[in-house]
Amino acid sequence: MTHSHSDLLQLKNLGAASVNILHAVGVHSYEDLKEVGAVEAYIRIKTRGIHVSKVMLYALQGALMEVHWNDLEPDLKERLVMEAEGALANVS
Repeated sequence: MTHSHSDLLQLKNLGAASVNILHAVGVHSYEDLKEVGAVEAYIRIKTRGIHVSKVMLYALQGALMEVHWNDLEPDLKERLVMEAEGALANVS
């Protein structure tokens, strides 16, 4: 296991499957995730045809904030979804 792989595995909400998905879309470390942000990482995942739910978006944001995804404020979840759906509508 590479250092960057274990770096991502140390984050809240992210397990091996999530980390593998992130690697597939060019996110290899916490710094990469921080740089692209949760919404962009989620958009990359969705545009690659990888089927994930909105929970993945929440998990990515929670990982950046060091909180469990279920503890994110409802308004933050709503903003994340609106931003992601808006961007995905422009990609399609």
